[in-house]
Formats: sequence, C-alpha cells, structure tokens
Amino acid sequence: MSKANYLFLFVAFGCIGITTEIFFTAIVDAIVAVQQFEPINWRLLGTSYIWMFPIYGLAGLAFPVLFTKIDKWPAVLRWAFYGVAILIVEFITGWALDMATGRCPWEYTAGWHIMGYIRLDYYPLWVGFGIMIERIYLLLRGKLSLSK
Repeated sequence: MSKANYLFLFVAFGCIGITTEIFFTAIVDAIVAVQQFEPINWRLLGTSYIWMFPIYGLAGLAFPVLFTKIDKWPAVLRWAFYGVAILIVEFITGWALDMATGRCPWEYTAGWHIMGYIRLDYYPLWVGFGIMIERIYLLLRGKLSLSK
C-alpha cells in the first residue's frame, strides 16, 4: 500500500473517530437529561478532544495490518477481538496522556472503569465501533484498491 493511501486512511479514520465520538456524546447527554427529568438541550452539543484525532488515525495505519492477520476468523470472534483491542488501546493512550500532560482527557468516573482510563461497560459499544471500522475499511479498500 502506498504512503498516500496510509495518509488517507490516517486522516479518514481520525475524522470518522472524532465524528462518531461527537455524535455519541451528544446522544448520551440527551439520554441522561431524559433519565434525570431535565430538559434536553436540543442543540445536541457533542464533544471530543484534539488528542483523539491521532489516536483514531492510528487505526487507519494499524487496521490494514491487523485485518490481514484476522480476516479469516469467524465474524463474531473478530468483533470480540475489536472490542478488547480498542479497550487496550484506550487504556494505553489514556495512561500515556495522563503521564505526558498530567491528565487523561476522558477520565471515567462512572460505570465499571479501570483507573478512569477505560469503561468495561462500554465494551459492546467498542465492538460496534470495531464492526463499523471494519465495514468502512473494506469499502475503502475496494474503492482505493488497497492491497491486502
């Protein structure tokens, strides 16, 4: 695969990740407002962190290599693997940002979290995100003629 294709995948996955995160946080905030009998902010403001762009972008570099190793696995096993791999990457990058900047931007305090870096109850959501990334990668691979 060419350097241009890797750069494209880095930027595409960075944009996809940030966009997904903004949608997710906006929707969750609306759900929480309903659960707490508060008015919904219909502006549906979502948030992310600039740090997330290169973190998600790395998926564009790692996924093609990883996928060639697991593309023959049964779908359900691949999907389970995606969830675990994403939690591991989230933990490592959260810890690294905490060490580098003095703070992890997402700092989980609710749910089943580990040191505030990951939430285990988000595992099904990360599986879904992994499935989405796989589908997008396969679509892009066909459109860009990305080699296996």
